[in-house]
Amino acid sequence: LFWKGSLLVSHRCLFDLFRGGYESASKRFNPADVEVDVAGRSFLITGANSGIGKATAKELARRGGTVHLVCRNKERAEVAKEEIVAETGNQNIFLHIVDISNPKEIWKFAEKFQNEHKLNVLINNAGCMVNNRELTEDGLEKNFATNTLGTYIMTTALLPLLEKAADARVITVSSGGMLVQKLNISDLQSGNGPFDGTMVYAQNKRQQVVLTEQWAKAHRNIHFSVMHPGWADTPAVRSSMPDFYERMKNSLRTEAQGADTVLWLAVSAEATKLPSGLFFQDRQPVPTHLPLAYTHSPPEDEEKLMEVLEEFSQKFKSVSPG
Repeated sequence: LFWKGSLLVSHRCLFDLFRGGYESASKRFNPADVEVDVAGRSFLITGANSGIGKATAKELARRGGTVHLVCRNKERAEVAKEEIVAETGNQNIFLHIVDISNPKEIWKFAEKFQNEHKLNVLINNAGCMVNNRELTEDGLEKNFATNTLGTYIMTTALLPLLEKAADARVITVSSGGMLVQKLNISDLQSGNGPFDGTMVYAQNKRQQVVLTEQWAKAHRNIHFSVMHPGWADTPAVRSSMPDFYERMKNSLRTEAQGADTVLWLAVSAEATKLPSGLFFQDRQPVPTHLPLAYTHSPPEDEEKLMEVLEEFSQKFKSVSPG
């Protein structure tokens, strides 16, 4: 048994998150689910210049989709775009430079994007795990700004565009780490007590699950989902969790394996036959709480999270340049 965050998680549960778990689960996959021509459909992926975001972008491009890469680093993003075009032959790859930890930038981008493009599928993939408490230029704790508020603003700002689209979908890349966290709305920016970047990240990922569930209730014309990619060999894991990476690198999933469920949720007809708002791992819905984990929250806390994020969102919208 493995002890983390006051929870007992079985070896079997852990196994499922690594490459062996994917290989076992993939035996039941129907390859036809993702053998789909998505020409004419538009996809936006945040954090798309590396890792799971880039792997997803490549697969969407191979299937003919118009793919919008939203990235923070211009140089790395341009290299990623060139690689995707070269490997897939798809010229409909567009690059947008946006810092997802900067809410004013997100608003500015979303307002411009809505005037120039259509959108069928939004994939919230950008994230960070900063292990020391850092503040952005807006005075926001960086993990919260990127993982929670950034995801909230990008999604809500693009909802009007998605509402106009056929078969609109929103997919958010979360983490199984959220299973060790109960929603905590009393300290969203982790200013109280000692700072543990891993647990802050896990709390943000719990918040993303709650966001998805709440959006699914409010927007019936859009299919929302949130997923756990398992433990994949990505630049983010290598940089944010170096000790974990060194111990487990031979057991990690490939980036493509980590991206598989994102792709399935983005393109397959089977995904939208399932209810909106679910949490997925390896192409199937899984529980958002472990047995006896005491991580359930009262509905009023989940509603309060949405209210607080909306207040933050509007504050930064009101000073958005342009």
